[in-house]
Order: sequence, then structure tokens, then C-alpha cells
Amino acid sequence: MQQYSSLPKQHSQIETTPTLLKTIQQLRAELWLESSLNQLQSHLNDCVLSASKTVPQPGVVQAEIFQILVNDINSALKNSHVAIALFEPHETVGKVCYISTASSRRSQSPLLELIDKEGKKRRWRSQDSIELQVLQDLEQQKPPGAWQLTYDSGEVVGWIMISTPSLSADRDLFPGATAKFRVQLLTRAVSQCTVALTQLRQIQYLQQKSQQLSHSNLELERTNQLKNQFLANTSHEIRTPLSSIIGFTHLLLAQGYDPSKERHQEYLNIIQSSGKHLLALINDILDLSKIEANQLEVQWETVNLPVLCRNVLTLVKEKAASKGLKLLLDIDPNVTTLVADPLRIKQMLLNLLFNALKFTNQGTVGLKVVTKGLFVHFTVWDTGTGISHEDQHKLFQPYFQVTNSATSREEGTGLGLVVTRKLAEVHGGCLQVESEVQHGSSFTIILPLTPMGEPWLTEDGGEERGETCSLFCLPTDSASLNSGEKILLVEDDLPNAELIKIYLGKLGYQVTWVNSATKMWELLKQLNPTVILMDVNLPDGNGLNLVRQLREDGQYRMIPIIAQTAMAMKGDREICLAAGVDDYISKPIDLSLLATLVAKYSQRPKSTAETES
Repeated sequence: MQQYSSLPKQHSQIETTPTLLKTIQQLRAELWLESSLNQLQSHLNDCVLSASKTVPQPGVVQAEIFQILVNDINSALKNSHVAIALFEPHETVGKVCYISTASSRRSQSPLLELIDKEGKKRRWRSQDSIELQVLQDLEQQKPPGAWQLTYDSGEVVGWIMISTPSLSADRDLFPGATAKFRVQLLTRAVSQCTVALTQLRQIQYLQQKSQQLSHSNLELERTNQLKNQFLANTSHEIRTPLSSIIGFTHLLLAQGYDPSKERHQEYLNIIQSSGKHLLALINDILDLSKIEANQLEVQWETVNLPVLCRNVLTLVKEKAASKGLKLLLDIDPNVTTLVADPLRIKQMLLNLLFNALKFTNQGTVGLKVVTKGLFVHFTVWDTGTGISHEDQHKLFQPYFQVTNSATSREEGTGLGLVVTRKLAEVHGGCLQVESEVQHGSSFTIILPLTPMGEPWLTEDGGEERGETCSLFCLPTDSASLNSGEKILLVEDDLPNAELIKIYLGKLGYQVTWVNSATKMWELLKQLNPTVILMDVNLPDGNGLNLVRQLREDGQYRMIPIIAQTAMAMKGDREICLAAGVDDYISKPIDLSLLATLVAKYSQRPKSTAETES
């Protein structure tokens, strides 16, 4: 009887083995792919989560994401270099910023090698330039050598590149691996990176909004505190003289007024003094409102300065005597007349003198008046407690009051210095302060001898046009008046630009003004400025971004830049300096400080190109 074996024939076994191996290799490849992508996703999630809990510097987390992507893909592919090329929007040349270190250690400097579409081997190291067209060509190759990195909006951030694999590269991963899985890995890794970059952008946007909201809330809280402090101080200051007026009037009515009684005359003097004090408080509030609304009327007259100054000191003489303080008046013999509003001049000087008396317990309070060129300087000085450097920056904020150890309570509304400064500016002048704790203070009002823009008759009957407010605080050093240095002013506000142009022009500088970022770049092609004065808020760009661009450009990197901005909150100076400016000045511009800064940075050694020109 014929017998049959149940074992498979030998040739059948040989036919089924390749299929089984192929299935195992396929599973291993899929397992490798999913494992590599899961590891990448875990690292990206940790990075984004960490960014949501802190507020890192701009660009730091994005750099971490790129580094994770490069490292994890390099780890998965083993024998391939991976790199990322970053591009600025609308640029055609970028930089290779991240290159992984492959397992081969033949070269200490990471190197990326790719075969271009023409079959030529191309090499890049970190920070090497790379053309956009090259990356686009690599993207079209089969298999691709580059993949776009984008946000979900489609905005391109850069490209990830992978070195061209050797013939044995796939086998080095595991037997049977194919280029198909390499492409899948890169495609899905790029997709994961896109999601992470988009999440990061959303987190940073929310953090920025949160910071802005927090800043707004702090500013609102500060404003409310100042308002409440102002209302409390104003209420106290108004009620005090009103109490005297009402009380002593009541006594006079109750006793029956008798002009012969010395006590009744004293009552009337107190009522009059309290009424004047009350009027001064109300006037400060009204004057500030009128000045800010540009509704203050100025009565221009020719003022006899020696007489006016003596009258002002007479008004504060009693206050000085009550505190045992010496009162001095020092007037330059050359000081005669000034074209101004006499009532406003008195108001400014009285504000400063009463402040000096308030903060001085012993010693002297003085008024010194001198002429310097086309300007007259009124300096009120004292030997009082002085003002700290920190408080000096707040002196001209409405309602701010320096803590006064010389009195038992805060006096006034905190508007006197604000009004004084604004009145000086209305006259085309300025107010300066110098002080040191426990060594006294001096406040100087600098006014032009004739009002800005108004014609006044001279002694010979001719007309002499007064200098504009941009002339105040001019240095008298003849060297600074003939510097001839070129200044580039980037400022979108016409009045501010005219003010700075005229002022620096009088100092001998050649000032060229542009009102936009676009015009600045156009002008820089023709002009080699000594100093750039940069406004932060421009109609077509941010001044600090322009500073960063200038610092990255070798042609303009060494030009001194002074930021001039209304950003005057705590930390704003540091923000400007971090952007690359050499110095910072806040608005409203202190022209004497501006002159000092321009002179400082225009004295830099000239480059070879400047010397030859």
C-alpha cells in the first residue's frame, strides 16, 4: 500500500519563507516608525508644556523645538545627518542653523552632505548660507532631501534637511527597511513639529495678552491710587483754609466788627491769607486743565525782572521768617527786562520758592537770576532735605508728592511742579532740577528773552524775532556749535521733529529728518550718519525692530543709536537697551539731555570710510 508523508515538501517550505520574512520586516519597520514618532511627540509635548508654565525669552522655545526635531530624527535614522535651515520672510537666502552629530566621528565639526538635482555633492556646516532655490529643488527630489516647516497657517518657518543616505543606510537601521519608511518618518515628524510650533505661537500670544492686561490693570490701579490721593489731598487742602475763613468770619459776626481792635485786624489777615491759599489751590487745578486743553491765555508784556523778583521774595518773606530761614536774592546786573506774562512768572517762582521753604528746616533759600545768551535763568535753591534720584524721575507726574520729613503732613495737591514746568514750556522754555539727598535742591526755569515766534521792537525801532523754544538750554561751548556732524532723525511727529531739527541745528549739527522706516532705509544708502535718533513708534514699523536690523547689518552695526520714545514706564529703558540702542531718552524730550547724549556719541572715532570721505 502506498504511504504519503504529512510533512510539507521541501520546495513548499522554500517558497513560504521569503513571505514570512517580509511580513516580519514590515512589522519591524512599522514598529520602528511608530516608536520613533511617539518619542518625538513626547519630547515636543514636554517642551510646549514647559513653555506654557513660564515666559521664556522670544525664540528660545522655538529653538528647543528645532533641536528636539533634529536630535530625534538623527537618533532614529542613525547614519544620517539632519539639519534645519531658517529663513526670514521674503528673503531668498537663509542659514543652516542646526546640524545633528551623526554616529561617525571622523569630523569634529558637524557637516551636512546632500546630492543636488544635478548629481553634485553639496556640503554645509552650521551658519553657512543656503539658497531658497536649492531647498525647493531638494524638496522636489525623489526621495525628497528637504521638507518645509510651517505654522498651520501655511507660513514657512524653514526647512528640515536630511543627508543623502548611503546604499547601506537602510540596512543599517534593520534588515528590509526601505526609503519609504524614511520618507514617512520625515513627513509625519514635520507634521508634529508644525502642530508644536502652532501651539507655541498660540501660547505666546496668550501670554503676551495676559502681560498686556496685567500691565493695563497695574496702570489702572496706579491711576486710581493717584486719583484717590489727589482727591484726599485736595479735600484736605481746601477744607483747611475754608475752616479758617468760616471760623474767623463767625467770630467777627459774633463779636461785631470793630476796626480799632487789633485782634479783629488779625482775624481779617488770616481770612485774607486763607482765601489766597484757597485761590492758589484752585488755580493750580484749573491751570493744568487749561494747559492740557491748550486753552491757557498768555498776556505778553515787557517785565521789569529786578522789580518782579523783589516783589516775589516779599510774598514769601514771612514764611521764611516763621521757620528761621535766611532768604537771598542774587540778580545779575545785566538782567533788566523779559517779554513774558508777569503773573505766570510770579506763579512759577512762587511755586518753586514755597516748595523750597517747605523742604528746608534750617539754612537758606535763595533766588538767583542770570542771563545766558538769548535766555534768562531763574534758579531757586535751598539747603533742605534734597530729593532722591528715584523721586526726581516722578517729580513732574501729576499728583505726585515727595515724602516730606520737614512737615507733619503732605501739603499741596502735587500739581505745583507740573504746572510750573508746563508754564515754562508755554513760554518757550523749560524747567531743570538738580538735587542730592541731605544736600539741598535747585530748580532752574530757563526762558527766552522774547517769546517764540513773536516780533518785538528793539531799541532802534527795528524788529527782532524771538528764538523758538527749541533754543533753550543751548551750550555756550563754541566747539559744540561747529561740530558739523550728520544726525539722522527718524521721527513721525512733525512738531517734535521740527523742535529737534532746530535745536540741534543751532548746535551746528546737520540734521536729516525722515518720518518712516522705508525712508530711513532709502536715505541710509546715501547718508553715513554719525548718530541715529530713533523713534520707537513709526507708521510702517517698530523702531526697536529697526534697531535690531541695523545691528545685524555689518554696514550700519557701529552707528550709535539713541532711542527717543514715550515709553517711560519701569523697564522700558531696559527693553530699548536690549534691542541694541546705545542710549535712551523719554518724551517729552529734555533738549539739554539730548544735546549731551548726541555730543557724547558723536565723538566716537571715525571709520576709514568716513575719514576718506
